[in-house]
Amino acid sequence: MDFSPGVLILCSLLCSVAGQAPVVSVEPRTATVRQGETVSFRCQVSGGAPIEWKRANNQALQDNVKLGPGGSVLTVANARPGNQGQYRCTASNSAGRGSATAVLNVKFAPKVRLTPAGPLLVRIGEPVSVECRATGRPRPTLTWKRQGSTLQLFTTDTNDVNTIQWPAVHPEDSGVYICQAENTEGMTEVKIEITVEGGLGAPVASVSTTEMTVVEGHTVTMSCQATGSPTPVITWSKLRAPLPWKHTMVDGVLTLTSVGRQDSGQYICNATNIHGYSEAYTQMEVESPPYATSLPDQARLQPGDALRLQCLAHGSHPIRFEWSRVGRASLPAGAQTTKDGKLLIAHARLSDSGTYKCVATNHIGSSEAVAKVIIKA
Repeated sequence: MDFSPGVLILCSLLCSVAGQAPVVSVEPRTATVRQGETVSFRCQVSGGAPIEWKRANNQALQDNVKLGPGGSVLTVANARPGNQGQYRCTASNSAGRGSATAVLNVKFAPKVRLTPAGPLLVRIGEPVSVECRATGRPRPTLTWKRQGSTLQLFTTDTNDVNTIQWPAVHPEDSGVYICQAENTEGMTEVKIEITVEGGLGAPVASVSTTEMTVVEGHTVTMSCQATGSPTPVITWSKLRAPLPWKHTMVDGVLTLTSVGRQDSGQYICNATNIHGYSEAYTQMEVESPPYATSLPDQARLQPGDALRLQCLAHGSHPIRFEWSRVGRASLPAGAQTTKDGKLLIAHARLSDSGTYKCVATNHIGSSEAVAKVIIKA
């Protein structure tokens, strides 16, 4: 049978389409969500072939993964870490099979596990090692710290495990240690208490409190106790600085009179006998109410000049500043104040003369400073 050229061309096109395997595409190709969020992937197939979604590792879809009508849309609701991975959309016809893959990344805050979990009771001189492992996306950073201490701890970090270890523990190593894991999604910490039992009557020191916050000018007491035989001698010192000159030490109690901000820091109780020594630590922070001054405290200007007053304050932050005009209900029209304690009047007038008061306030107290402003033609 003879066919015209037009029929041959049409048959060629139709036969070509009918003999092609499906062409599959997925949008988006990659998605990153936080734990608890929802994300959808759409699969598009040429030729209308039936669609099938699977995990790339051939595992079944989890219970929070749903398919829309027709199966073209895959939705992950309330995403969790286990949903991370590849999802493959596949379509088949008589000519073959086509597929496309979508990648889902799920970000979540760190989860931390210690090995051993603790608490640990160990004998003096024994080796101790504690491993801290963390999962999280992005990959979390791991750090160790000792509760109540600012001293740097030396650790080893290999293959997502951060290890703190002692070849031989001493009584002063007793305490609470914290492994902290942090990424962009959050921070998680786990504590472990390590208690070192003394041997041969070696001293073991302890303090009544490991952290304290006090107000400037107050009297502070720190108490230290120590076990051991013979009875240990207890002394106090301050890290990287001498003890405040207004101090007394009686029976393990350190008393600081009229403390100032410069007295903040780490205080060390040391218990010593013939078998060794032991240390315990107290971190003290001294906070102070503000002390305000005005710069300048007197200003002489001509009409039209700019008035600039700066309120300064020493004390514990944050400090709030508030300007007012003595004897007046409000500041002059056009006066501007800033959060850092400035008072500005761009063009002063004769009527702006007077006494201006700044009040500096923090969570402990407040302080006032005044500035006298004289404007004469």
